[in-house]
Amino acid sequence: MGTGRINQKQRTRTAIVTAARELIGDGSEVTMPVVARAALVSEATAYRYFPDLSSLISEALAGVWPSPAEALAPVDDSADAVERVAFACEFLLRGIIAREGAVRAMIAATITRPENVTTRPGIRFGLIDHALQPLETTLARTDPETFAQLKRDLAVVVSAEALFTLTDLCGIAPDEAVASAVRTAKTLVAAAIG
Repeated sequence: MGTGRINQKQRTRTAIVTAARELIGDGSEVTMPVVARAALVSEATAYRYFPDLSSLISEALAGVWPSPAEALAPVDDSADAVERVAFACEFLLRGIIAREGAVRAMIAATITRPENVTTRPGIRFGLIDHALQPLETTLARTDPETFAQLKRDLAVVVSAEALFTLTDLCGIAPDEAVASAVRTAKTLVAAAIG
């Protein structure tokens, strides 16, 4: 294959990923047909480069989210696990709202094809771990089972699924949903360290 053809394939792949990133950044619906149209390629071409929507979204989101340490930098000096978890929860849920179309597409893809769960990008667990670092020398040592359970409990609350349950099923506005999830996360941490 000549250099020109290789370059063309790279430009096509880049156009598809760039189109997906732009749609994600706009909070738009992200489907393979919509991405293909935005990239000015056929849907068949998009599928030749990415076998499914989740692999495309994973690549498009690579590097978009900061590391947990970067995300929690504003509360890095705090030893208050409740404050740190509240910040992490709000950070994640606001990021999900900003990327809602892509997040919903990834959840749908992993529900219909559970084998794709490993391709689902996410920083939830890293944020939770980083937020709970002050408890590593206390609760994690004195009561490791409670600490492990707290992490599992927070994984339910600090999540896109919780946010969408509140907005879609409970019918509350996104800001109210974020506030509700943050309150619940704070309550879980306070009860665990109680």
